[in-house]
Amino acid sequence: MNPVIIESLDHEGRGIAHAEGKVIFIEGALTGECVTYSAYRKKNNYEQAKVERILKQSFMRVLPKCPVFGVCGGCSMQHLEVRAQVAVKQRVLEDNLQRIGKVKPEVMLPPIYGQAWGYRERARLSVRHVLKKGKTLVGFREQNGKYVADMSHCEILTPKIASLLPLLGELNEKFTAKDILPQIEVAVGEQVDVLVLRILQALTPSDEALIKQFADTHKVQFWTQTKGPETVVPFYPLDAPPLSYSLPEFGITMPFAPTEFTQVNSAMNRLMVSRAMRLLAPQAGERIADFFCGLGNFTLPIARSGAQVLGVEGSDALVKRARQNAARNGLDKDSLSHRGRGGVGVATFQEMNLFGMDEAMLSKLGHFDKWLVDPPRDGAIELLRSISDMNAPRRIVYVSCSPSTLARDAEVLVHSKGYTLKAAGVMNMFPQTSHVESIALFELP
Repeated sequence: MNPVIIESLDHEGRGIAHAEGKVIFIEGALTGECVTYSAYRKKNNYEQAKVERILKQSFMRVLPKCPVFGVCGGCSMQHLEVRAQVAVKQRVLEDNLQRIGKVKPEVMLPPIYGQAWGYRERARLSVRHVLKKGKTLVGFREQNGKYVADMSHCEILTPKIASLLPLLGELNEKFTAKDILPQIEVAVGEQVDVLVLRILQALTPSDEALIKQFADTHKVQFWTQTKGPETVVPFYPLDAPPLSYSLPEFGITMPFAPTEFTQVNSAMNRLMVSRAMRLLAPQAGERIADFFCGLGNFTLPIARSGAQVLGVEGSDALVKRARQNAARNGLDKDSLSHRGRGGVGVATFQEMNLFGMDEAMLSKLGHFDKWLVDPPRDGAIELLRSISDMNAPRRIVYVSCSPSTLARDAEVLVHSKGYTLKAAGVMNMFPQTSHVESIALFELP
């Protein structure tokens, strides 16, 4: 195979080169490197490949910290210096905005960095007893998705959870049946570490005793899940403190259940919320909407400013949790009636299918001065298309976990609704991976 020069990196962290009229996506290659490669998938106009040899190495290349990097599917950028990772993600955002959205921000915000290792507090770990290895593997799946990576540690999980991976495998080996536990969901809070066991059949008394002993030894709490999310219940110990994270800048504590969505990186979440509040600049007396509000991650800080904020979410369970969190932090209507207004805002919540939004539905919510929008990967296209002269907020802060859908939605806001893209930037929520978390500010002229 003739050598190729890597021209750039794609949104998954793969090197991009051209050869014989095809685009070649090469795993493990970095911009500027000269490499040979081995293709594992060939199509008419592109190939997917892995690096064979690096003939000229990039100055940005570093030695991966994890011994199973390149096999495990949990990370894709450990071979790239962490600040260079962020530069790549910023470029991915800029390219998507220009190519898909045909927009360019007036200002590119400085990237937000966090700790590079040991940050991940949420994860779904696969569990598999492997007869040929004579042990149970616990960890992320390999890049091909078929097998569980044989890992004794993980550099991006919190250190305590990372140290438990082989011990959880040993626990599974002691169970009555080694195939009853296909998955463990991890949720780390400020006061407790929770492991949700996805079990396929009833635990025996001896299995239950083993789990309790493990919990006591390693100071974790186990929950169990037998079917859907509604079956997730605490198992042992039952007197553990609740899962929660805090936003100290706003004096807010957020309890959550282990399967409810929260950011995987609580330290970066604090920085993200802080940046969002600076861009949104909520003021006392303003009426603000927080769409895709979840459990109130942005809603409650907005209310703390004195604004009247409506959080809108499609999940009834999350709306109930958000209302509980508002009450817990003294930001609901009942708290307002007890304390008097005093310049402090109030948060209310409403369940609504935001993917089925239209102009009539949006108009029923009334007019808002500003919006915060934090959708899942699918974006918020139906919501944004519903904006009219009658309901258009003067400012929108859009938090995104997908630069391509942000760019698509930015095209609607700028080219159809008359907004200006004032600023955009990335936040390195997932170091060592290709995941791009970003934020954008739109304003009416």
